[in-house]
Amino acid sequence: MKKASFLLFSLLLAIFIGCQKEDIDQPFPAEKDREFDNGSSIDFPELNEQLVINLELLGRIWGFLKYHHPAVGEGKYHWDYELFRVLPKYMKVKNNEERDKIILDWINKYGKIPTCSTCKETSYNSFIKPDLLWAENSNMNNGLKEKIKEIYKNRYQGDHYYIRMIKDVGIPEFIHEYSYSNMSYPDAGFRLLSLYRYWNIIHYFYPDKYLAEKDWNDVLKEYIPLFISAENRLEYELVTLKIIVDICDSHAYLPISVFKGNNNAPFRVWFIEKKLVVTDYYNPQLIETKGLKIGDIITHINGETVESIVENLKKYYPASNDARKLHDISFDLFRSNNYSIAINYISSGLSSQKEIRLYDRSTISTYSWYVDKNSKCYKFINDSIGYITIATITIDDIPIIKETFKKAKGIIIDIRNYPPIKPSMHISSSLGSWISGGPYFVKFSYGNTDNPGEFKFQPAQITYSSETFQGKVMVLVNEITLSAAEFFAMTFRAGINTKIIGSRTAGALGFVSSIILPGGLQTQFTGIGYYYPDGTPTQRFGIVPDIWVEPTVEGIRQGRDELMDMAIKLINEE
Repeated sequence: MKKASFLLFSLLLAIFIGCQKEDIDQPFPAEKDREFDNGSSIDFPELNEQLVINLELLGRIWGFLKYHHPAVGEGKYHWDYELFRVLPKYMKVKNNEERDKIILDWINKYGKIPTCSTCKETSYNSFIKPDLLWAENSNMNNGLKEKIKEIYKNRYQGDHYYIRMIKDVGIPEFIHEYSYSNMSYPDAGFRLLSLYRYWNIIHYFYPDKYLAEKDWNDVLKEYIPLFISAENRLEYELVTLKIIVDICDSHAYLPISVFKGNNNAPFRVWFIEKKLVVTDYYNPQLIETKGLKIGDIITHINGETVESIVENLKKYYPASNDARKLHDISFDLFRSNNYSIAINYISSGLSSQKEIRLYDRSTISTYSWYVDKNSKCYKFINDSIGYITIATITIDDIPIIKETFKKAKGIIIDIRNYPPIKPSMHISSSLGSWISGGPYFVKFSYGNTDNPGEFKFQPAQITYSSETFQGKVMVLVNEITLSAAEFFAMTFRAGINTKIIGSRTAGALGFVSSIILPGGLQTQFTGIGYYYPDGTPTQRFGIVPDIWVEPTVEGIRQGRDELMDMAIKLINEE
């Protein structure tokens, strides 16, 4: 009897443990919802001004609930699909009263809002505070406005189903965001979802939204008709690219190979003195076969002026500032799916025309042309001046650099490139503290998943070194200097003997956050705000040089590096 009782107890215990394990292994309720996996089944009527206004309000409320409502934060609902459930009835409303009732009923569907005992008021010294004026200033009825306030006051706290912060770097990570990559051309419902998802992510978690040229509050309404009316995959990609451009971030991108083409000219061009100039060949052996010399100026491509081409392309190139935008455009001006391209150009003062053969991009080194991976990252350029490039620098190089250059009259640090990704922060700290002696400063602003839309400053970082370089330091920068490279420049600038030489950098420092959108699209944005200790932002402005030097057409023709020449001159000055 005792044995039977023991066996029964063991069986019940095993069942209990199994049930507990099964509960642990169960997916979130949101993940069981598969109703719209093959399409939204949303048919939009002909858009008019009132419907667009209503869809704008719905997009704001949908995003607000996504990041604040406890039931959504707990993963109880597939929030994409909940949009598709409310849309059909919502689009049929005849007046604001009907609209507000549908929204309030929709919110109430997800249950009572539990009182939040850990929700904190937004700190008075927060750098950016959550913006709820959209609700207060709307024409929603008071009952709906009060419901929004109630949810905000008792917003979800803790591990959120859709958003978390990566602890080591403090950038937002957007999780459980489905790409719906099975839909090469998402239907209109999913295209509207794409807009809602992107707009709200930027609204709540982009630290530099306030620096964009457009007021982000105006953007949602502008793009609703454009996303809904996109007639094919390419139109959908292009309208997505245009809203990405609006955040003015050099980290943002959206690769569209069909739009740009898989073939490329074998030479590199650059905008110098507002002219499109041949500056280098990706494959030097081709220079004799093309008939174009370094320093030649290209005026037309396929019969169209370079100026008009650039003006038409600007709306498709995300960048923090014009210098970086022109740089990125220049990389693509000679991309095509054709195998040749016609140009007009000026060489030795004479105007000429030529047909240029294009090559498959996989056969030419379009992105590594300026990096010699086989050479050391440091050298003496004469008896007393050292040179460092961060393009190939490693952690192991730092102690050797310090020993090699400790008695040099000066060092030129070339940051017109990009450092190795993984060790870049450690290298910057180690080399930066030796250059500046400390302190070196950078001030960060971080978002807050417990209070979406809030950004707080973190104290400036300070690193001191027991040994410092005593000579002059000249740091070379330009629009190629992006992200981690800009952080290097910012670090070195703190040295009392340091001068930044060149032109404005790309204006996008730091770590990035990725965004997945329907149709398998993927983009990103700068996830942390970077500032000088006095609060001056680096986003968009970049690292502004102490001594402004840009290449000239004549200098390119003569094969001179005018930034390097200036650095050497300044080091040699007593």
